[in-house]
Amino acid sequence: LRRCIMLLLSGSQVYATGGLTTAIRSPTPQKDRRKELTDDGPDLQDFISGELSEKSKWDEYRGNLKRQKGERLRLPPWLKTEIPIGKNYNKLKNTLRDLNLHTVCEEARCPNIGECWGGGEHGTATATIMLMGDTCTRGCRFCSVKTARRPPPLDPDEPYNTAKAIAAWGLDYVVLTSVDRDDIVDGGAEHIAKTVSNLKERNSHILVECLTPDFRGDLTAVEKIAQSGLDVYAHNVETVRELQRQVRDPRANFDQSISVLRHAKAVKPEVLTKTSIMLGLGETEQQIHNTMTELREAGVDCLTLGQYMQPTKRHLKVEEYVTPERFAHWEEAGKEMGFIYTASGPLVRSSYKAGEFFLKNLLEKRKAAAAE
Repeated sequence: LRRCIMLLLSGSQVYATGGLTTAIRSPTPQKDRRKELTDDGPDLQDFISGELSEKSKWDEYRGNLKRQKGERLRLPPWLKTEIPIGKNYNKLKNTLRDLNLHTVCEEARCPNIGECWGGGEHGTATATIMLMGDTCTRGCRFCSVKTARRPPPLDPDEPYNTAKAIAAWGLDYVVLTSVDRDDIVDGGAEHIAKTVSNLKERNSHILVECLTPDFRGDLTAVEKIAQSGLDVYAHNVETVRELQRQVRDPRANFDQSISVLRHAKAVKPEVLTKTSIMLGLGETEQQIHNTMTELREAGVDCLTLGQYMQPTKRHLKVEEYVTPERFAHWEEAGKEMGFIYTASGPLVRSSYKAGEFFLKNLLEKRKAAAAE
């Protein structure tokens, strides 16, 4: 579906307690564990921090970072993380259950969920809501969301329920994303736009980002969402130009995605445009640089780069685990190219701590303007 969905971790037990869905694991023999990882990719336990997750030990890691033929790479230490729980976490969980809403954060069992949802005195509480159901009409090779030619019809109450939930949460920033719905005439653009307008009517101060499909290149659909009152228009190119056919559904392509981002900016110049790239799919450094250059030339304001993770054995293998140092290099390169912000790191996702990144950079920009 989108960057968070890459982390769909399908080897965990899931249970619910008081509206809180939690992924846990019982001890597994080493032999079965190896088979489990081969079949289903890494699960939540692999991301929870252990001794190798300590930054001081990263340089000691001696595992292969580039895949050899027939090999499956081990998860390196910098992809292990703590799962912090903030004061807003349970509140968000319970509201979701009451209104029958879903988030990418939960559907993907993302290891960043506690950090993003927790907020706190010095943090920005963010959440990513997945609209239009859980079944996509496309079949990208990096994504394990279920697919169908004709998914169930849209829930007409979803825009209202979503606005109601977010108003109750007291969020600072919300990301609305969705599956692709090529079975609907406008791709679901009107449905997304209604959700945004309902949100803004209830709380004009909340920052709204829409992470949209490409609508088969229908720029009227793009315009509908760009004019809905959102603050950030996001659409992911997913990978470098050269790997588009290998990674994405044949109905998606780099030029079509660029046209979406360019048109959103043309329709509403004050709206920030944003996209995301996965690394570790076999791209070269020159291809990454060229892709970033094209994005900036198209007027894209914000860029995130994160590590691709293989969800199941049926999906593309990880060709390389990119080191934190290289991610830092691309973040610096993005700043030099003129992106308003570039968030780059192994666990960064397109909506990871979106509000904090956005607000931090927006405030810095305002301070700089005031100082002139």
